[in-house]
Amino acid sequence: MKKCVAFLTALCFMLPFCWVTVGAQPSTSATAAVVYNPDSGEFLYAQNETQQLPMASTTKIMTALITLEQPNLDEVFTVDSQAIRVEGSSMGLTEGATVSLLDLAKGMLSVSGNDAANAAAVRIAGSLEGFAQLMNQKARELGLSNSHFVTPSGLHHDEHYTTAADLAKLAAAALDNELFAQICSSSTITATVNGQQRTYTNTNKLLSAYPDCIGVKTGFTDEAGRCLVSAARQDGVTLIAVTLHDPNDWADHTELLNYGFSQVEPVQLTTAGENVTLKVTGGNNAAITAVPGEELWRGILPEQLSQVEQRVYADPFLYAPVAVGEEVGRIEYYLNGRKLAQAPLLAAQECQQAQYTEEPPKQESWWDQFLSWLGLR
Repeated sequence: MKKCVAFLTALCFMLPFCWVTVGAQPSTSATAAVVYNPDSGEFLYAQNETQQLPMASTTKIMTALITLEQPNLDEVFTVDSQAIRVEGSSMGLTEGATVSLLDLAKGMLSVSGNDAANAAAVRIAGSLEGFAQLMNQKARELGLSNSHFVTPSGLHHDEHYTTAADLAKLAAAALDNELFAQICSSSTITATVNGQQRTYTNTNKLLSAYPDCIGVKTGFTDEAGRCLVSAARQDGVTLIAVTLHDPNDWADHTELLNYGFSQVEPVQLTTAGENVTLKVTGGNNAAITAVPGEELWRGILPEQLSQVEQRVYADPFLYAPVAVGEEVGRIEYYLNGRKLAQAPLLAAQECQQAQYTEEPPKQESWWDQFLSWLGLR
């Protein structure tokens, strides 16, 4: 269905308030840590959040995001033999291996394959150095002002660094990519290498250990220590936790996420009685009302309620008949330009096809109308 966009101005509709509760802040073993609410843009917890530190394989959040934004993700190619000669974790690529960019992203986000990261980088940019330029360009686009990328894998380099705050924002942007979100939330995933399927187990233990965990990425080097970016979603609210150089990261992330969810109450974006009017042609009514097809909740702040913008995407008019519950478009909610959520738009009333009991009057031609105007008819 061809879509046209009708932007409705920001709606100040009645929404249940969310509030922040007071509780004891967690303590971590990390050099730097944050809990980030991407819906509100608020840091619920911050510890040395702007300190520039190495981030090991959490780098692959950036590498995989850029990879998954490429065209022709399923196109199979032969990996560069030099690129895959890299130390550390691997998805098992060998010289002459054939694979797609999509499968390389799976290898990066599951078993943290350094060979996968390098192979994708050379395929996309022609060299590791060229890909690093793409990483830094993407960092600027995302507003990551305290980050600098040198390697696609995250292997140590003195000029390769980020901050806990930047890494949380990067993870939020990556989770907006549906393929990225699907891959990083999978405990096991299947990829095709050399025409054969292989199953990989995700290194992120929180996917099974923490309820509602949806990712994101582990990392370790001697210089960076243990690094972890995790995300979880409860009652429509997504929170992201980051720790850098943390010997006790699994336990710390459990505490950080629990603390974060104790601080935020979700806000309902879709409300009872909220409706959109859509035009209908060929029906017994000129228009119908439509409503969001599901309840949507997000963790925004009370003062942000009036800034929520509703956008409706639908045809300029519908063709009768239209049945109750029929999907007629979609509705999206934005805060400061960032999409919070979307839902299908469903018809709330029916519109039957118009029935003509007599032949409609014949339309006069312009010549007949001209003769009538001259009084010649």
